[in-house]
Amino acid sequence: MYNISNDKVTKIGATTFAELNFKESDIEELLRKNIDMICDEEESMLIVGKQVRNAQHGISDLTAVDNKGNVVLVEIKRDRKDIEARKEAFEFQAIRYAASYATIEDPEDLVNKIYAPYIEKYRNEFEESSLTSAELGTRKLIGFLRENGAESNFNKNQKIILVASDFDEQTLSAVAWLNRNSVDISCFKIIPYKINDQVYTNIEKVLLLSTYRDYYVNFLDSPIKSSSQKKGFTRRVLPKINEMLEWGAVKAGDTIVAKGREDEGTLLANGNVEVNGEEISMQKWLKELFGWSSIQTYVFAVHKGSGKTLSQIREEYMEREQEENI
Repeated sequence: MYNISNDKVTKIGATTFAELNFKESDIEELLRKNIDMICDEEESMLIVGKQVRNAQHGISDLTAVDNKGNVVLVEIKRDRKDIEARKEAFEFQAIRYAASYATIEDPEDLVNKIYAPYIEKYRNEFEESSLTSAELGTRKLIGFLRENGAESNFNKNQKIILVASDFDEQTLSAVAWLNRNSVDISCFKIIPYKINDQVYTNIEKVLLLSTYRDYYVNFLDSPIKSSSQKKGFTRRVLPKINEMLEWGAVKAGDTIVAKGREDEGTLLANGNVEVNGEEISMQKWLKELFGWSSIQTYVFAVHKGSGKTLSQIREEYMEREQEENI
C-alpha cells in the first residue's frame, strides 16, 4: 500500500493484529457485522450463528448460509504466529466443525439449533419484535433461500472459509489439496495497516483455481529432474458494473429496481445508485432492503428498461462479444 501526497510516494507497510492489540474476537465481530468483506458481488451469505458449540464442546467462530444453500463455517485466526502455535492444524479444526454441520437436516433444524439462539443473543439488531426468535429465524432463512432459488439445495454441501492476516505454508498446502479434491475450502487474508492512528484493511483471497500446485509443500529436491511440466488454467473473472458502463451495456441515468420489490434507484456514472436523493453503493442499498448480511448484487439488481437483471445483461453482452470474436 502506498500513500501519495504532494507528489511524494511513501510505502506503507502492513502490521499485524497482535501489534494492534486486536483479539481474535475483535476480527470475529468485524466479520459478523460485515460478512460481505469476504464475499464478492456474485456471492451472498446470511450470518446465522456465532460461537456455536457442538456435542464434543468444539466451538466454531461464525456460521452462515450462502446463496447456494450451503452451510458455511468461517474460522478465524489473527496472524500466522497464532496458526503455527496451535497443536491442532487450523484446517483440521475447521473440518471437524464442518462435519458437525453436515448433521443439520433441514432449515427448521438449523433455526432451532443455531439461528434462533443467535437471534435471541442479538435481538436488538432485528426489527420484528412481535415474532419469537424461532419464527423470525425461519422467516429470514426461508426468505433468503427462496429468493436465491436454493431451497432444494439446503445443506447438501458444507463450505469452509479460513481467515487470518497471513497463512503458513503447511496450511496453504493442505487447503490447496483439499480444494483440489472437491472440499469447498478457501482462505482469505485480512491484512491490517495503521495510518495516522487509523486502522485500514486489505482483503485478499488466496488459492485461485489456476494456482493450486503453487501452494503444495513439495518434497526435497531430487537430483533427477522431471522432463515435463503441467500447464495451469486461466481463471475467468466476471466484469463489474464499471466495465458494464464502459461497454454501454447499461448507462448512467438508467433505473435499477430491487428484484421482486418496488424500490428503485438511479444508476450513476461511478456505479453507485442514487436513492431518495442520496448516493449509496448498489450492494449496500440491496443489503439494507433485503435485510441480509450480504447479497448477490447482479442477481438482485434489475434494469427497469429491459426487465433483465444485471447478471443477465452482462451474460448476454459477453456471449455476443464471444461470437463476434470467433
